[in-house]
Amino acid sequence: MNEVSETFTIRLRLGSLVFPITVKRDEEIVYRDAEKLINQRFNYYAGRYPNQGNETYLTMAALDIAVSLKRNENRNDTAPYVESIRTMLNEIEETLGMDKKQP
Repeated sequence: MNEVSETFTIRLRLGSLVFPITVKRDEEIVYRDAEKLINQRFNYYAGRYPNQGNETYLTMAALDIAVSLKRNENRNDTAPYVESIRTMLNEIEETLGMDKKQP
């Protein structure tokens, strides 16, 4: 019986560079999608700023993607809102003279 390994090596092309990388089979699509995203940003900067070199384009693409990731992390942080709602709920319950019930 042939056993299929949980990991295998794929080749990712980032700009003009090719990287062999070992990934889990169930995560291959994530790496392929990341490859597409990096190359889209790479091509955008290569078209916008000609003659800068692969390292510059990859660096600009990485910065662009990292900034987007950080913006989304901040946007998805709901902890401050949950705490504000709890505070308001406690104030409403106190005003109405209700027993406090913790969620």
